Amino acid sequence: MTDAAIRIEGLTKTYAGGRGAPEKHALKGVDLTVPRGSVFGLLGPNGAGKSTMINILAGLVIKTSGKVTIWGFDQDRNPRQSRASIGVMPQELNLDPFFTPRGALEVQAGLYGVPKTQRRSDEILEMIGLSDKAEAYARTLSGGMRRRLLLGKALVHRPHVLVLDEPTAGVDIELRQMLWANVRKLNEQGMTIILTTHYLEEAQEMCDEIAIINHGEVVAQDSTENLLGRLDGRAMVIHPDGAADADPVGKGITCHRRDDGALVLQYRSSETTAEAVLEAVRAAGIRIRDVKTEEADLEDVFLALTSSRSRASAAS
Repeated sequence: MTDAAIRIEGLTKTYAGGRGAPEKHALKGVDLTVPRGSVFGLLGPNGAGKSTMINILAGLVIKTSGKVTIWGFDQDRNPRQSRASIGVMPQELNLDPFFTPRGALEVQAGLYGVPKTQRRSDEILEMIGLSDKAEAYARTLSGGMRRRLLLGKALVHRPHVLVLDEPTAGVDIELRQMLWANVRKLNEQGMTIILTTHYLEEAQEMCDEIAIINHGEVVAQDSTENLLGRLDGRAMVIHPDGAADADPVGKGITCHRRDDGALVLQYRSSETTAEAVLEAVRAAGIRIRDVKTEEADLEDVFLALTSSRSRASAAS
């Protein structure tokens, strides 16, 4: 047993180019470790390689080279055990329209070899809020209900690792809250969650650790807190009490005025303290009615890492 739910070493995937086109390198020697019991974010722009990696983990795409271990099972040596250790909720709504939700769960459980006495179809239907639709045909379900059913199908074999590929894309607030409540509950029960999402605020709120992938390479992997700490840019927003004719001046401080009269003072915490910024405000004769500070969020980190790597790739 190891402390890693998933360990990826030197993973590559190359697609042949058609009609003289060059090969496409979707993954370029990826090394990645997902800790057990974590909620792990896998982020990246479109075409970065996230879906390819997830499909390799699910056994749907054959890797070109490298090693993948899921819950201690080598994907090449123990393919059945490794696949049984992971459940994937795909982004696409790929459901048989003529199955009922209960029927879909029963068939999925059968495909995984779950004995009838150990199946939990009704329990899962209740968890995902589809008990009252258990016998309705899937084609009659709304888009949100179908997405719930995809989550249920991923859980029928009690996987140790659950992959959620863009689970809240295009869903309403109620369904989003239901999904995250279920994710938290499953994680509290010991399940490792891997999340891909374009909603960076969700990743920032939900994930213990995050990896950012770009152009088939992992450009960063760290705890969410440490990733946010990579950018030490700060902004202090001052709402003056009365006229503010002069701009605060100080080392490492830049100032611009908003249309509502507020002053936005930008600085780096590694170079300037908040106290020094406030002293510059007082020295400019500005009385403060209200003040707040703003720190970098995950979107800032994401854009900084992916844009810098894109520039480097273009230059090479």
